[in-house]
Amino acid sequence: MSTSLSGSRVLTSRSGAQLSFTALGFGTAPLGNLYQPMGERTAQDTLDAAWDVGCRYFDTAPLYGLGLSETRLNGFLRQHDRASYLLSSKVGRLLSVCPPEQRTGIGKFFETPTRREVYDYSYDGAMRSLEFSLERLGVDALDIVYCHDVDIFTHGSKAASDARITEFMNGGYKALHDLRAQGVIKAIGVGVNEWQVCETMARAGDFDLFLLAGRYTLLEQEALDSFLPLCAARGIGIALGGPFNSGILATGPKPGAFYNYDPAPPAILARVEQIERVCEAHGVRLREAALQFPLHHQSVMSVIPGAQSAAQVQENARMMNVAIPSALWADLKTEGLLRADAPIHI
Repeated sequence: MSTSLSGSRVLTSRSGAQLSFTALGFGTAPLGNLYQPMGERTAQDTLDAAWDVGCRYFDTAPLYGLGLSETRLNGFLRQHDRASYLLSSKVGRLLSVCPPEQRTGIGKFFETPTRREVYDYSYDGAMRSLEFSLERLGVDALDIVYCHDVDIFTHGSKAASDARITEFMNGGYKALHDLRAQGVIKAIGVGVNEWQVCETMARAGDFDLFLLAGRYTLLEQEALDSFLPLCAARGIGIALGGPFNSGILATGPKPGAFYNYDPAPPAILARVEQIERVCEAHGVRLREAALQFPLHHQSVMSVIPGAQSAAQVQENARMMNVAIPSALWADLKTEGLLRADAPIHI
C-alpha cells in the first residue's frame, strides 16, 4: 500500500491485483436522485466533470435510485477505456418490480423505477445481484464488490445485523471469495455505516477493503480505537464515504444542518462551531479541512463525496488541492477537538 495526499494510492488485493485509487473518488448515490431529482443532462455533465478533474474511482450500488445510478453510469463508462478506471458496486439487495406505493425509498429517492428492495446475502443472491449490476452498467466485470449494509443502522438492531452478517459469511462471502480467487473480480469488501461492523467482518473473513460511510471524519475518530490499527496491520484499505458527516462539515453549524442523515443535535452543532473557528483562524474553510483530513491515514485509499452537479465536483477537486497548514491540525489537537493519535502527516 502506498499513499500521497494527491494523485493515486495503490492497494494490493489478496488476489495480487494492483488497484490504483485516485485520492478523490466519485460516489454515485446522487445519480440515483437521492433527496432530489437530477435530470439526465445534469447527471452526464456531473460525470464528465468528475472525469475531467481526474476522478478514476467510481462507486455505485443497486440501491442508489433502485438501479438508476448504475444505468446512468452505463453510457458514461462506455466512453472510456475499461482499464482506465476503478469501478465498484455492491451485493445484498435484489430489486423486485412492485406497485408504486410499495417502492423502496419513497421520500428519499425521487423519480426512480418502481422497485422494492429484497435483502438477500446468500450465495445465489450475490451472484444474481452481480449479474443484474453488470447488465445495468454495461460492463463485463467489476473491480471491487462490496457486501452492502449489514449494519445496525440499516437493519435496526445488533441482533438483526449479526443475523445478516452470518447469512453473508455463510453465503455471499463464499461467492465473492470464489470470484476473486478466479480473477473475475479483483477485490472484495463491505460497505456500511459503522466501523464496529467493519471490524467484526475484518476478523471474520479475508477482505481487501471497506467502504466506511462517515465514521472517520474531522468530527469523529473512534475508529482509531481498534479498527483502523487493524486495517493498517493487515494491509486493508478504506474508501471513505460521507466525509462531511451527511452535510454539517460542509455547511457548517447552521440551523437545520444535517449530521448522520438527521438534523444535528445541539452538542454536534457546538463541536462543529469550535472546529470551524480553529479552521478560520488559519484561513481554511471547514469543508476543505474535512475533505482532506481522512486522507492522512495510511489505510484511506480514497475519499468519495457525492456531488449533484458539475460545479460541486469542481469544488471538491479545488478543495482537495488547498494547502492546509500543519498548525491547524496541531491546534485542533491542543483544544481537544481532534484525537491526539489521529495521523496528520502522510
